[in-house]
Amino acid sequence: MTLQQVVVGTDGSLVAVRALDWASDEAVRRGAQLRIVYAVPDPDEAGPVLASAVERVHERHPDLAVTSRAVAGSPVRALAQESEGAALTVVGTRGFNGVAGLMAGSVSLRLAARVRGPLLVVRGDHPCDGKEEVLLGLEDDGDAEAAAYAFDEAERRDVRLRVLHSRTHRHITPELPSPIPATSPGQRRLDREDRAEEAVPRFSLGRLEEQHPGVGVESRTVRTGPAHALLAATGDSAVVVIGARRRTSRLGPQLGPVAHTLLHRSHCPVVLVPTTG
Repeated sequence: MTLQQVVVGTDGSLVAVRALDWASDEAVRRGAQLRIVYAVPDPDEAGPVLASAVERVHERHPDLAVTSRAVAGSPVRALAQESEGAALTVVGTRGFNGVAGLMAGSVSLRLAARVRGPLLVVRGDHPCDGKEEVLLGLEDDGDAEAAAYAFDEAERRDVRLRVLHSRTHRHITPELPSPIPATSPGQRRLDREDRAEEAVPRFSLGRLEEQHPGVGVESRTVRTGPAHALLAATGDSAVVVIGARRRTSRLGPQLGPVAHTLLHRSHCPVVLVPTTG
């Protein structure tokens, strides 16, 4: 049986080491092998960096299967290609150059818009790996793959899953106030819509809850500002999972505003899962 593969980008910087540690831990959780990739102009110069990375992984996880590869050219192109068929691709932020130099708004966003599978972006120095929840940002049925990933991640970590379901702000037509609180036609209609929309995340996650009976789920609907609500919740989370909503422009594939906000400011690592819609 072919092992799953976790791919991690490195360049020898300190933040790349943190991404390497996260990637090796993720590979162990999955029973997968780890593939270390270094995109560099001259592959002949990559030997010391790759050897050091492999040695560090073996010190942390002696039994983990590890391969390494130097690739000439663009870090974005190299990792986008390597991500095909991978269970997870991992990169760091705030590096100094190359793959680990994924400053939000540049390489990280371009890579996130192109990878073929889930991408984990390790942010900053926030100690997240001991936190007791996985956070899921859910918008609609297009996020089915992200929801499935989040349930699997919560099960692997043996922690609860916290779901924040966002919905579009509705225009409310002004009306005269009712003498009896909450009894005007408009208020009753909004109450019905509120109850229906509150049920959406619970209904859409029901099948996944049946498949993962050991995962405790807390679900809440966010009426406005989903990016802000998710950002605030990342401080209590081991990882946040969202669907990567891609749109095409003259500059190529682009990500939505929630992904931009989290890649810029999240307090914990961010997993972007390509949407099906």
